[in-house]
Amino acid sequence: MSKKVLLLLMTCFFLLISCKKENTKRETTQKAENSIRHAKGLEIYDYEGYSIVKVTNPWPKAEGGFTYILKKENGIVPDSLQHFTTISVPVKSIIVTSTTHIPSLEMLGMENTLVGFPDTDLISSEKIRTLIDAGKIKNLGQNESINTEIAIDLTPEVLVGFSIDSNNKTFNNLEKAGLKILYNGDWTEQTPLGKAEWVKFFGALYDKKQQAEAIFKSIEKEYTEAVKMVQKTAKRPTALSGGMFQDTWNLPQGDSWVALFMKDANIDYLWNDSKGTGSLALSFEQVLEKAQNADYWFAPGMFSTLKEMKETNSHYAQFKAFQTGNVYSVTVKKGAKGGIRYYEQASNRPDLVLKDLIKITNPELLPEYDLYFFQKLN
Repeated sequence: MSKKVLLLLMTCFFLLISCKKENTKRETTQKAENSIRHAKGLEIYDYEGYSIVKVTNPWPKAEGGFTYILKKENGIVPDSLQHFTTISVPVKSIIVTSTTHIPSLEMLGMENTLVGFPDTDLISSEKIRTLIDAGKIKNLGQNESINTEIAIDLTPEVLVGFSIDSNNKTFNNLEKAGLKILYNGDWTEQTPLGKAEWVKFFGALYDKKQQAEAIFKSIEKEYTEAVKMVQKTAKRPTALSGGMFQDTWNLPQGDSWVALFMKDANIDYLWNDSKGTGSLALSFEQVLEKAQNADYWFAPGMFSTLKEMKETNSHYAQFKAFQTGNVYSVTVKKGAKGGIRYYEQASNRPDLVLKDLIKITNPELLPEYDLYFFQKLN
C-alpha cells in the first residue's frame, strides 16, 4: 500500500471518528424547553427535524405516561429515541375518538384529514357533518367497542384515542394490527386554559406549531382579559349547579373545571369551598337548604324548558332561580344529529364559556356579546 493511499485512509478514519463524536455531542447536549404553559399532562419539546411529545397523565392516577416522536421529512431521530412510537409529520389521515378533538382539527384547518370517528351523531360541527354526509368520514360504532375492521381498512396514519385506565383491549388490538395509537389526555386537565392548550398536541401532529400557538395565545388573551374585567365589579351573585338523578343531586366540587369557571366569572358558587375535582352527591334537602335563594342555576340537566323541569320534579319550583327564570342550560344548543355544542367545544374555547357566564350575570360588561353555549330556559 502506497503512503498516499495510507494517508488518505487515515484521514477518512479520523474524519469519521470526528463526525461520530460531533453527532454524539449534539445528541447529548442539545436541549429544548417545554412549550406547554398551562396543561399539566402534556409536554412538547422541539428539536431540529423532530419533536418529542409526552403525555404524562393519560388517565386519572396513571402510573406512567407515553412518549411520541414526531419526525419531519428528512429529520434524523437520535438512536436513543428509536424505541418510542414515531409518527411522520405532517399527518395526512387521522382517526380521533372524542368530540373534544374535533375543534382542534377545525381551528387548524385540518378537518379534511379526518377519516373515521366513533358514533358520528355526537358531532355538532357543521363542517364535519358535511364531510360525514359526503361519506368522507366513516362511523366506527361506539367508543367502547370501535369497529376494528373499519378502522384498519381506513389505514389512518394515526389514531388519537383516550382511555379511563390502562385496560383498553380495542386500542391494544388495533396497535397489534399495525395502527399507531396516540393517547390524548385533554379530559384529565382541571383548568380551563389547561384543557384549551391541547390544541398544541394537534398542532405538533400537523406540523403547525406556530399556528397552534397563535390560536392558543388568542384564547388565553381573551380569557385573562375577561377575568380582569369582571373581577373589578362589586356584583357577585350566588349560584348552584346540577340536578337530581334518581335520589341524588350531583353538582361540581369546588376545585373542578366548572367551579373554576364560576370563580373566574366572579360568581359565588355555593359549593366553592368543597374539596375535589369531581362531583358531590347530595340529597335534595341538602341542596335546597343551602341554595334555595341562589340567584342563578346553571346546567340543571337535559331540559329545554322550565316546564319540563317542573314536570320531572315539582320541587324544583321551590328555588328562587327557578321562580325568577334565571336557569341556564348548556344542553339546548345541538348539532343536526343531536350532538351537544358545549360538550364538543367548551374545553377548546374556555374564553366563550367565561364570557357566557359574565354576560348572564353582568350583562352590562359585554353589551355586544351573544350567548354561545348557554341558553336561558323559557
